[in-house]
Amino acid sequence: MRLALAAALTLLTGAATAQTCGGDVGSFIAGVKAEAVATGIPAATADAFFAGAQIDQSVLNADRSQGVFQQDFIQFSRNLISQNRVDNGARNSQRFDSTFRAIETRFGIPRGVLLAFWAFETDYGAVQGNFNTRNALLTLAHDCRRPDLFRPQLIAAIELYRRGGMDPATTLGAWAGEIGQLQKLPREIVEKGMDGDGDGVVDLKNSAPDALMTGANVLSSLGWRPDEPWMHEITVPANLDWAQTGLTQKRPVSDWAAMGVTERQGSLGPSTLPAAILLPMGRNGPAFMTYPNFDVYFEWNRSFVYVTTAAYFATRLSGAPVYNAGNPSPALTGDQMRLLQERLTARGHDVGGIDGILGAMTRNAVQAEQARLGLPADAWPTLDLLNQL
Repeated sequence: MRLALAAALTLLTGAATAQTCGGDVGSFIAGVKAEAVATGIPAATADAFFAGAQIDQSVLNADRSQGVFQQDFIQFSRNLISQNRVDNGARNSQRFDSTFRAIETRFGIPRGVLLAFWAFETDYGAVQGNFNTRNALLTLAHDCRRPDLFRPQLIAAIELYRRGGMDPATTLGAWAGEIGQLQKLPREIVEKGMDGDGDGVVDLKNSAPDALMTGANVLSSLGWRPDEPWMHEITVPANLDWAQTGLTQKRPVSDWAAMGVTERQGSLGPSTLPAAILLPMGRNGPAFMTYPNFDVYFEWNRSFVYVTTAAYFATRLSGAPVYNAGNPSPALTGDQMRLLQERLTARGHDVGGIDGILGAMTRNAVQAEQARLGLPADAWPTLDLLNQL
């Protein structure tokens, strides 16, 4: 018993010494400095990087208040996609045509994909954030919510400073530590940053070609398949087996076509390409066919509604029409969604947390319960489902 207790205390002491998050800020910074030096960064560089560094409470406030992702797809997309953003997308497509052509040749990524990210992340470079990047990363690395994500980014920021790619005292960006016109984290900049304008410098804040080329390099590294589609709006037959829909239910395009699925405009992807049917607001709302490249979007951003909207906007910027909104059942309120998630969790489903957000895990659980209860299994939660649970 005493030996077991002693071993446990030793483990706890070791963990406290390592201090991967939380605790005294000075001790935490000292640990980060030591880790940075172990990677080959000079001690003087690490010291200079942290001179004047401090925890930023406004970063934590922003991290805890992401209620915008509780909106449904129609609300979210209509809020983010304006005619002004469509028009500016066309203008920027022409203005940086040579950069987009180079990206299309080298990476096989259509310009609409990057234009959509550029629009949503910073309104084409106009709004890049006013949080001190070093302090934001320090705050999130020290916070024990996601230290495994942000501590490596803090180390990468020191390396980026060593290379002359940021000034810890003056570089500003998003609250989560992203920098530049496409809002990339330091590690992505260090590993994937590219000089798109040929001036010998990678400047993601002031150079759109640098930001766009870097964004394309990141997407490519995440698995983007060159010259393949990512999403098409479709029309689905009323008698489709809804339990076969959802991002985890992939089958060749030819199979879906045989079931009566058609593209709303143009043609579907290659017949042998694996595809899924996405109904972001159920069988009576918008309908899309998604392909392997759509999955890459989730490596850029984990929000289901953001990813779906960004992928759709990319199709709009590539010439697709405004989606058919249909007549979906009303969305649950945030409180109702949290109650639903609690009831799903009580039935043994992993919904990824009680946050009032209809993410991919909650949708999977909803679809499973719809099938169990004999309801149309289209993954769209309704008040009827909530009451039956």
